[in-house]
Amino acid sequence: MGQSMRNRMRTHRTAGGIAATAFALGGLAASFLAVGPAGAATQHASGSVKITTLKNKAFGTILVSSGKTVYTLKASKTACTSACIQVWPELLLPKGVTKATAGSGAKASLLGSVARSGGERQVTYNGKPLYWFVGDKAGQVNGNITDTWGRWSDVVTAKPATSSGGATTPTTTPHSGGTAF
Repeated sequence: MGQSMRNRMRTHRTAGGIAATAFALGGLAASFLAVGPAGAATQHASGSVKITTLKNKAFGTILVSSGKTVYTLKASKTACTSACIQVWPELLLPKGVTKATAGSGAKASLLGSVARSGGERQVTYNGKPLYWFVGDKAGQVNGNITDTWGRWSDVVTAKPATSSGGATTPTTTPHSGGTAF
């Protein structure tokens, strides 16, 4: 096989690899986009929003809604707009409802809401708006990350049990990225 033929084959394989990678990433992005609004719409249409807690070995006791971890955002200079909401759906209340219900482990006094565009209301905890991460399924905590929009943290109501038995204070949990209340 001549040098010219080998170069064409190498170029074809490289272009094919790039196309396959782009297709795979596009599919991943499409799956995030498909999940994001559906998750928010499902909660919004349910008639009520209940915030409870879930014990997690690594992170401690965390806030959840419908079994899915909720997160807060320490914003960067880039606003969380439509592209952000595709990955981080807002935890919204049904129309006419102004506050979520506190379930097991959640403090009703810390629950509230904030107005969003179109008259929608987003659930807050201790004044911070709550979001879901589309990369989570019920019981998962995959969203303790920093991205274009800022630092996302699960909401920790009690740190994980340790052998030293230290006190819980409202701080950022270093090993989890979670925000304790």
